[in-house]
Amino acid sequence: MPLLAIKSRFSHFPFSIFPFLFIFICVYPCSSVVSSSAQGQAEHYRRLREEMVRTQIAPRRWTGADAVRDPRVLDAMRKVPRHLFVPLESVAEAYDDHPLPIGHGQTISQPYIVARMTELAQPRKEHRALEVGTGSGYQAAVLAELVAEVCTIEIVAPLGLEAKERLRALGYRNVEVRVGDGYAGWPEKAPFDIILVTAAAPHIPPPLIEQLKPGGRMVIPVGEVGAVQTLMLITKGDKGPRDIRTREIIPVQFVPLTRTPKKQ
Repeated sequence: MPLLAIKSRFSHFPFSIFPFLFIFICVYPCSSVVSSSAQGQAEHYRRLREEMVRTQIAPRRWTGADAVRDPRVLDAMRKVPRHLFVPLESVAEAYDDHPLPIGHGQTISQPYIVARMTELAQPRKEHRALEVGTGSGYQAAVLAELVAEVCTIEIVAPLGLEAKERLRALGYRNVEVRVGDGYAGWPEKAPFDIILVTAAAPHIPPPLIEQLKPGGRMVIPVGEVGAVQTLMLITKGDKGPRDIRTREIIPVQFVPLTRTPKKQ
């Protein structure tokens, strides 16, 4: 209805009512447009996640690497908004089949690697998980969809603090972030059913083996910096820290697992 028609109908009201009526007419449609735009954007990213799972994670890889088949893991990959865990300049590539830089010389792993490492750990609802190498918090968020509690450690303080705020803002209340040396694990929270290490170590850190529960599983890239490393699955028996079985999974390339500088 034209504004003049509205004014003539309400001409017996004081003139001061019309500014408020005009504001209502203008603001209400605008808020509807914003809401519609947000819904459209959310649907866009949901479709990108579906496509990511369908083309990159659920099928067998062109390299021959196994497909990820655990339905809980696939659902978590569909749910976690990866585009919110990358820098703004990389949002357009968030669901592409490769790692992305996140600053401070660190990266967010490609989606397939995140899903494969998660599946190898065999997460259950009652499990407590340790992640070494928080980065942007994406792997921690995926784990948080699948286990009771996630403890994650990041040695680069700015990344750790940003990840903590990001995870909190997204509602992940079962994740605790700590800034520190991941090589040493998190003794106060041990033992863990699952340990995921998202940086390459030249060997399997003994503290992490000690903090793994009997029957627990650790997934870690092992190898030298700058070389192709091997993603390893470590399964712990019930006869002490030396009772472990190792299995080579696939060749990978991760950033190095760094240590806190020792005091002189």
